[in-house]
Amino acid sequence: MRGWTAVYYREILILKTKIFRQLASMSVMPLLYIVAFGYGLGNDVTVHGVPYLAFLIPGLAAMSSMIQGFNIASEINIARFYWRVFEEFQVAPIHSIAYVTGEVLFGITKALMGVSIITGMAWLFGTRLSYNFYFWTAMILNAFLFASLAVSLAMLVKSHADQALLVNFVITPMGFLGGTFFPVEKMPHWVQIILKYLPITHAAKAMRAAALGKQPDMQPYIVLSSIGLVLFLCALFCVGKARD
Repeated sequence: MRGWTAVYYREILILKTKIFRQLASMSVMPLLYIVAFGYGLGNDVTVHGVPYLAFLIPGLAAMSSMIQGFNIASEINIARFYWRVFEEFQVAPIHSIAYVTGEVLFGITKALMGVSIITGMAWLFGTRLSYNFYFWTAMILNAFLFASLAVSLAMLVKSHADQALLVNFVITPMGFLGGTFFPVEKMPHWVQIILKYLPITHAAKAMRAAALGKQPDMQPYIVLSSIGLVLFLCALFCVGKARD
């Protein structure tokens, strides 16, 4: 397991060289959504008895943790296809679990950065929410889940085109349909059944309840932990197969 520090440290060093571009990139999407949806709809619109902007911010945080956690797949692919870094890890005395742990922790780190930007924007725009233990726990579990998924899929795709298809057909629909911008309860019943199987739905539910000062149900945390563990094991298996 000690090898995970080398994997993680390498990713942090690369991030350090482009930190300002990364922060700017992480800021654009939530800023547009806050201005377009939060202020476009106005303070008169309420959802579940709270201003729409207060409803929107936790959903954006859940979506950002998903996107930033999953985005490490593209960086892993670049390292595999162009820099041949994964080949160096294959011959190095580093176990698969160390490699997966280092990459997943880097995905969680990026998610923490993205969500911190959103919470900072919310404060600047005058929206005061409760970013407590339950909020950050749900966020980390969501990032852990999607970072593990990213490592698994990064070992399976054969090109960047395949990676783009996964983002377009998996991540983007989840970001818009998982209770991020609107209550899931407003959807038709058959759609609600489908959305309940999406991890982002549970993450948004838990983070929103915590941010609004309510006691979240434990079910979302159990679901996120269980799926995350399964995907982490899948990542170990995929990395192991890729090393063979």
